[in-house]
Amino acid sequence: MHRRGVLAAAFAAGVGAALPAVADEAGKGDAPKLDLPKDKIDLPKFPEPASVKQTTRVAGKTLNYTATVGALPVRDEKGKVVAEVVFTAYVLDGPRDPKRPVTFAFNGGPGAASVYLNLGAIGPKRVQFGAQGDSPSDSAELVDNPGTWLDFTDMVFIDPVGTGFSRSLVDKEETKKRFYGIDADIQYLSRIVYDWLLKYGRMASPKYVTGESYGGFRGPKITYYLQTKLGVGVNGVVLVSPYLEPPVDLSPDFSPMAWVSTLPSMAASNYERQGKALSPALMADVEAYARGEFMTDLAKGRRDPAAVARIVDKVTAYTGLDRGFVERSGGRIDSRAYLRELYRKDGKIGSWYDSNVTQDDPFPWSPTGRRGDPILDAIIAPTTSAMVDFVTRVVGWKVEARYNALSDEVGENWEKGVELTNASTDLRQAVAADPKMKVLIVHGYDDLSCPYFISRLVIDQMPISGDVNRVKLSLYPGGHMFYSRPASQAAFRADVMQVFGAR
Repeated sequence: MHRRGVLAAAFAAGVGAALPAVADEAGKGDAPKLDLPKDKIDLPKFPEPASVKQTTRVAGKTLNYTATVGALPVRDEKGKVVAEVVFTAYVLDGPRDPKRPVTFAFNGGPGAASVYLNLGAIGPKRVQFGAQGDSPSDSAELVDNPGTWLDFTDMVFIDPVGTGFSRSLVDKEETKKRFYGIDADIQYLSRIVYDWLLKYGRMASPKYVTGESYGGFRGPKITYYLQTKLGVGVNGVVLVSPYLEPPVDLSPDFSPMAWVSTLPSMAASNYERQGKALSPALMADVEAYARGEFMTDLAKGRRDPAAVARIVDKVTAYTGLDRGFVERSGGRIDSRAYLRELYRKDGKIGSWYDSNVTQDDPFPWSPTGRRGDPILDAIIAPTTSAMVDFVTRVVGWKVEARYNALSDEVGENWEKGVELTNASTDLRQAVAADPKMKVLIVHGYDDLSCPYFISRLVIDQMPISGDVNRVKLSLYPGGHMFYSRPASQAAFRADVMQVFGAR
């Protein structure tokens, strides 16, 4: 998950590379003894890692695997434990295959636990969320996930500090300094990857990184940090609905990029409402317009009435919005205003994460949107209930704490400045550093929170390093969580299998 409006900050705290090793002997599951600062915390100790044997079916095969939930410590420069990061790992049973990959998964926010990738996109079990008609009171029962990656990779889902059950053990200001900023976040999370590999004897395994939304922002940075600082090579990266270039949104009154990046997603939403099947061929025209005539006419501004008229004509046709609204907006359609206008007559509101997912507007006559988000409102309850039940009852990791599927506190305390930072620089450097590493970037067409066209533009500007298809963009019907649609999840799985060489 990702909430671009609360993104923030960079703090270059040395939490990562300088930390002393804390892993147990490779392959043993006992948690390290924690030397906790008693004057700063009063929390029950986390239990030792717990495991349970499970099965799931995918692609006509039954898979036997072990699910493990546990915590790894984060230590400061003096070796004192300052946080505990909770992970959920799924490892296929049977003899250890040295060629069997392990994938590390992160969600975004900042402030989101990894539950959305885990119990929605790629874990062995799933709960339904993110689609039209889903409700907070829907069943939280887990079922086999047809989109899981477990048949071709083990998986470790990591919850950053302040999300899931992961927690800081220092005061609020120290927590913000050590964990709620771009650089600090990348350093300690990269170290967690290193520590898990060491603890469970997987340093020699092929390694992959995947991240959704702000986790897709984390992905290239963690990959490059692992490569160059911690000595861990990454075989492949899968970025799900990533927001690689926050600076694109800067100065919308001057730069045309904010409008250019969202127009194709608005057009896709309109095509879908017309019953058209979304495809690269269908989207080619609006993409060509967005990067060509639209960008040029936007740069001309209101001093060229002919340019403004062309913009209004084209944007009205592509979006399906009322021409008067488009004209009043100068063809520059803010995504929130778009969602408000799109369903105003119907008394509904659309989601920023998939503009064709709607719910009744609780304040339909308000001059401005007084609203939650249809997807956010519906996903917190089923994902939280399902994950807590799985961890505490099924796996038996008995913890006394609140589970934060999406933490407002983390987002609100994230240090300001992330809007000035990109991840595409790290992506370029990571790709250049390893000519064998593959990258797959995936999006849903209808996502306005992390528009797919930004990734299209980023990839097109990257120098070709080796195989031209080594960095690939795949698009699917749906929004931010396109995997809530079975056909899109199946297509996503097939594309990922190619990255892993599994088909």
